[in-house]
Amino acid sequence: MRLFKKKEDQRIAAYQRELIETHYAEVENMYRQIRGWRHDYRNHIQTLKAYAAAGNMDAIRSYLDELDTDLATVDTVIKTGNAMADAILNSKISLAKAKQIPVHADAHIPLALTTSDIDLCVILGNLFDNAIEASLKLPEDQRMIRIYMDMKNTQLYISFTNLTADKKRQKTGRVFSSTKGEGHGLGLVRIDAVVDRLGGYLSRNSESGAFTTEILLPQQ
Repeated sequence: MRLFKKKEDQRIAAYQRELIETHYAEVENMYRQIRGWRHDYRNHIQTLKAYAAAGNMDAIRSYLDELDTDLATVDTVIKTGNAMADAILNSKISLAKAKQIPVHADAHIPLALTTSDIDLCVILGNLFDNAIEASLKLPEDQRMIRIYMDMKNTQLYISFTNLTADKKRQKTGRVFSSTKGEGHGLGLVRIDAVVDRLGGYLSRNSESGAFTTEILLPQQ
């Protein structure tokens, strides 16, 4: 029994490291794009000055339109007040948009949480990955992920809803049956383990056409 538990702990630890490394790579890619745009900023200014000196207003307008489009691809779309949540949510939103999945997010988090960055990464990363996977089963015009995060008294409230092609799924306890691979199932286990360890509350609800996960994490 002890050997089995040790192997299971090692498997979970390896999965957690892989998850964090994946999120780190996504975040690093996003900020690499931002740094690249800032590096080019001076060149953009010089170009605009040249157009202005020539009195070419049409060229200035066209160039500004191009810059506006370029900046929109790397601009931070969510500012929760918490750096780790911002990094994860923005990197995942960027990934979802690249896969033609609209994301509606309303998130407000105080800067200081008692929940660690690693635990927050595990919860938000897995919730978002699962929502993206489910959304990809739908036609593009039917995809949607909705996120809401805020404080409810002394608890951090997290809600993820995604449209799904699945009919209402069977539930045993708080776990739904899944046809996904081992990684997906382990992701759900990791979320449950973190919520339980932190003394939080978790609810999953599957209705025809939508899947919602709600989590409350004490912050005292």
